[in-house]
Amino acid sequence: MSHDLARLLYLLASVLFILGLRAMSSPKAARGGNLMCMLAMALAVLVALGSVLLPEAGHGIAASRAGWIVGAMALGALAGWLLATRIEMTAMPQMVALLHGLGGLAAALVSVAEARSYGAGATLAQTLVTGVGGVLLGAATFAASMGAFAKLQGLVTGAPITFRGQRTVNLLLLAAALACCGLYSHDPASVHWLMAALGLSLAFGLLFVAPIGGADMPVVLALLNASGVAGSAAGYVLRNDVLVVAGAMVGSSGVILSVIMCKAMNRSLGNVLFGAFGTAAAATGGDAPQRSVKSYSPLDAAVLMGNARSVIIVPGYGLAVAQAQHVVKELTDLLEKRGAEVRFAVHPVAGRMPGHMNVLLAESNVPYGQLLDMEEVNPMFESADVALVVGANDVVNPVARTDRSSPIYGMPILDADKAQNVIILKRSLASGFAGIDNPLFYADKTMMLFGDAKKTLMALVTELKAG
Repeated sequence: MSHDLARLLYLLASVLFILGLRAMSSPKAARGGNLMCMLAMALAVLVALGSVLLPEAGHGIAASRAGWIVGAMALGALAGWLLATRIEMTAMPQMVALLHGLGGLAAALVSVAEARSYGAGATLAQTLVTGVGGVLLGAATFAASMGAFAKLQGLVTGAPITFRGQRTVNLLLLAAALACCGLYSHDPASVHWLMAALGLSLAFGLLFVAPIGGADMPVVLALLNASGVAGSAAGYVLRNDVLVVAGAMVGSSGVILSVIMCKAMNRSLGNVLFGAFGTAAAATGGDAPQRSVKSYSPLDAAVLMGNARSVIIVPGYGLAVAQAQHVVKELTDLLEKRGAEVRFAVHPVAGRMPGHMNVLLAESNVPYGQLLDMEEVNPMFESADVALVVGANDVVNPVARTDRSSPIYGMPILDADKAQNVIILKRSLASGFAGIDNPLFYADKTMMLFGDAKKTLMALVTELKAG
């Protein structure tokens, strides 16, 4: 394959990536945008493969090595297909973290491999991009992503892991890694400095994510998307145009998404990264044991919902855990047949990754028009007959508006407490990721339905059909 033809096809792939990403800004066009990006990636991979296998480009390689490349691609495709078809929706955040990490690892390994071929003739730009952009960012992203994966999967505690002088240690590790990259730039033949930077970056990545608690995992996953910068650096190292473009797009979108998520929680990015906020399994706090909670049956809730004309459903992580999205859709259809207007209120940080609830509900064919964001749906709660909260906690906690001493004070929330009646489905009174109690559980107009969300919703549907 000629060099000019390869660059032309890379340009086409870059345009497809840009158009695909643009389409993903709309739920209706997101599926088409995803297919467009898949086509762009397939084109980029085929062009890259053709560039190294075909001798016309001057980069032909031995057939024996070509077999290794094709074999590795086949194994990777098989692994990706198995993951995509067998992964549960509740484990999607872990998969995203794993993919981020593998992308960073690939960038780091490519940079190290290329550095070995530079020798003393490498330019300053090559060594800096290889060291800082490829090795440091790639290795740190890999380690941080694996740490996030371990927290999300429950392999280690989801609570912040801190120790005295942690920030100082992190800064020293980062400074040492940068110093090793600088020494490598001064003497490109000394690849051992780059290997030292690799090890230090891995340690920095693990300690970087350790103090981040479960409440902040959505922001961390978005920020790790900024690892695309490492991919862009790898593209520079490999002189691959489409990798530079795609990496820059992924990196910038990750930063933008992180800012949006922080705004949704009314917190700064620095506070998220260094505040050691949120736990994955906090006990019910405050004065909850001294207050009474009214526990109801599905029949009681069915009587209330059967007479409702306006219902707003608030999905949370508990909905994903119970895999209750299809039952929610059945409930929605049943209520609409009775003449009720049903809408879904989706908080930006509901679930454990950005867009988690949107994807979950789309899987059960809930119409896009019923998925309303926070700014659009909040004014509707006051006129709603019922707010049905399924597995959500912190995003409907009214202390965010009223209690200045609360760690979530100022965080924009869904105004479910302003509905005429509130039905909350939860397994127990345990607090959410923020580790604080929710007074909405004890309000006079709140009906608590305890148990597995899917089983409770199925019982609710049964009672509505019988009524």
